[in-house]
Amino acid sequence: MAARMPTAGTRPPSPGRSTVIVVVLCAASFMAMLDVFVVNVAFTDIGADFSGSSLPDLSWVLNGYTIVYAALLIPAGRLADRYGRKSGFLAGLAVFTLASVGCAAAPSLWWLVAFRVVQAAGAAALTPASLGLLLSCLPVERRAGAVKVWATTSSVAGAIGPVVGGALVQVSWQWVFLINLPVGVLVFAVAVRVVADSRDESVTRLPDLFGAVVLALAVGAVALGLVQGEQWGWTDAMTVGAFAVGVLGVVCLVVRVLRHPAPVIDPSLFREPTFVWANVTALVFCTAFGAVFPSVVLWLQNVAGFSVIGTGLAIVPGPLMVPVFAVVGQRLAKRMPVGFLVALGNLLFCAGAVMLAVSASPDVRYVTQVLPGWIVIGMGIGLALPSMIAAATAGLPRGQAATGSAVVNTSRQLGYVLGVAVLVAVVGTIGLSLDDARTVFQHAWWFIAVAAALSAVTALGIAPAAGPSSAGRPRTANDAVASGPARPRP
Repeated sequence: MAARMPTAGTRPPSPGRSTVIVVVLCAASFMAMLDVFVVNVAFTDIGADFSGSSLPDLSWVLNGYTIVYAALLIPAGRLADRYGRKSGFLAGLAVFTLASVGCAAAPSLWWLVAFRVVQAAGAAALTPASLGLLLSCLPVERRAGAVKVWATTSSVAGAIGPVVGGALVQVSWQWVFLINLPVGVLVFAVAVRVVADSRDESVTRLPDLFGAVVLALAVGAVALGLVQGEQWGWTDAMTVGAFAVGVLGVVCLVVRVLRHPAPVIDPSLFREPTFVWANVTALVFCTAFGAVFPSVVLWLQNVAGFSVIGTGLAIVPGPLMVPVFAVVGQRLAKRMPVGFLVALGNLLFCAGAVMLAVSASPDVRYVTQVLPGWIVIGMGIGLALPSMIAAATAGLPRGQAATGSAVVNTSRQLGYVLGVAVLVAVVGTIGLSLDDARTVFQHAWWFIAVAAALSAVTALGIAPAAGPSSAGRPRTANDAVASGPARPRP
């Protein structure tokens, strides 16, 4: 069988140019993630501006984005692998940037949701293409470090997003979207000049477009059922129908993948145990991650009475722990299997959520009741998330770099949808008495703790799987998370 290889004929970029490529590609991912964290902080102001909007309605500002993003990631990644990752990246970046302007100009809540959907389509194109370009364009010895930086980018966005969002909301919530315009234009201009294209030249057939549509419908239907289950009722015909469409879509997709000569997902990806267990772990981990951030924001703003800017500053310490402990994780990867490292991070995440639940009180005291658990959660995420993503992508075939990374990110996004859906179902309508509010938020944090503990169990399946190294010898998942890019051996 012919090996799947990227576009040939281009020399590896110089070290300086490689650094610029990493910065540019990570900046686009940073922008997409920054938008999520900034919107979290602006949630209350958006609701106040569009009066009469319920919490379930407002959740569509987040969930509309997440559903479409999750549904389109894999089809977009497959098309990028086939037709060019640079084109997919630039097109996605342009759509995302223009849709951000539309969000700022939205005259109503549902117009805002509509533009968020368009934003999501752009993000779904640029995200797998950006990671695919890192894996295919950089020299082998630089890929591990680049993937770690890419995976940690979302945490850096989480660290500065609340502060930036809080400051911008003081002027107007519209500015949390307008900030994407100058960043998007600059990243686009630099990417055109410095990023080389790559694609899977071994595939000459058109990818299975029908399978891509089925996949998008299946993922979107499951996400819709999760998001609307509480409002419609979990036994309502519409909720059951959404899940049924998702299940039927998955069955149909499996048949298409096994029979089509150019499937939307190559089944060989799922023959690698590390890839499979890393995706399962990402799904469960991101369920906890997706719920914990908005839960703390809602607790501080609606129970503790913090202002928007105060909430932003209060949120910063947790995400700041993530890049710090990502570095700690790189060093620990030299001494323990990557699965144990990810499990350790998840156990810290679990412990932090338990601390929030146990210390919750109607008389909220940030320094003693919120800050300690929040910092421990940030430490756990720093150990778990970058190592988990690096391990999942370590052995991906270069010709399927965008598709494989899209599968990983789809697992993450489905986790986010599930986490937000459960949070909305547990917290319900804001405006409860302080005692009732404490009870429902405690229930939410106990759920987050259980999800993080389960993710620690599944992480143990992430074994050191081998992929090609720069010298032709096996490259393990632990190599992908160890500190510093490996030096080529003679």
